[in-house]
Amino acid sequence: MKPAVHLDTLPWPKVAEARETSGGILLLPVGATEQHGPHLPINTDSVIASEVCAFASAETGVPVLPTLSYTVSSGHTGKWPGTFSLTHETFISTVREIVAWAAHSGWSRLLLVNSHFGNDASLRVAIEKLRLEFFGTLQIGLQNTFRLTESIWEYFISDAEDLHANQAETDLLLHLAPETVDMAAVEDDPDRTENTCFSYPVAQTSLNGITGAPSKGSADKGKALFKEMGEALAQIVRRASRESTPLPPEHWAHLSPQTGEVVT
Repeated sequence: MKPAVHLDTLPWPKVAEARETSGGILLLPVGATEQHGPHLPINTDSVIASEVCAFASAETGVPVLPTLSYTVSSGHTGKWPGTFSLTHETFISTVREIVAWAAHSGWSRLLLVNSHFGNDASLRVAIEKLRLEFFGTLQIGLQNTFRLTESIWEYFISDAEDLHANQAETDLLLHLAPETVDMAAVEDDPDRTENTCFSYPVAQTSLNGITGAPSKGSADKGKALFKEMGEALAQIVRRASRESTPLPPEHWAHLSPQTGEVVT
């Protein structure tokens, strides 16, 4: 396997070369900086997003942007130190500006690769806006690392559906960054959201910032899970590199690039 292509390590002529050889597609890893219980580091989601994207880049040659690590973590409240969050509006604007610079410098496809549950809604709103703002010039999509395949998703929720710092995330960090994990501090905490009607911040559902059973964490399971996630993303990236619009341009080229409205 070749090394991953980290765009921020290249001078601009090499960036331009990477743009052409990759077919104009980029990966943007999206993580978080937030509490992950008493045993996992606050960069857990960023580590997962970064490493899964690096795996896919090494497999496909598609370049990776630096990881977006300050995102939407407000649902964790200020109860536990370690959470640093943007507002939803700031996060959406940040993503929009990064994507705009990609489009203005000639990139035509961008996949957001997200590892934090709390980012999903904002990223979907961002995509709703961006797919019209760059209508016909840049394709934008979202992949959540925890849901790249059905079997990955089933493993993630096997100990808690409203999971956080659970077995799956602990498995991954024990494999990817074992020196940052303190298994002596692990405290399992059950999922208390089953059959609830409302959405609750973590301070109202967890005693210690965990939801799940991280005590079951295993580096060997993390290695297998990471490989499955990396290979699944690589497969998606290959498809995205070749994908064209379901309808050819003659059906939509007359529409406004900013709004999708008919140009008269």
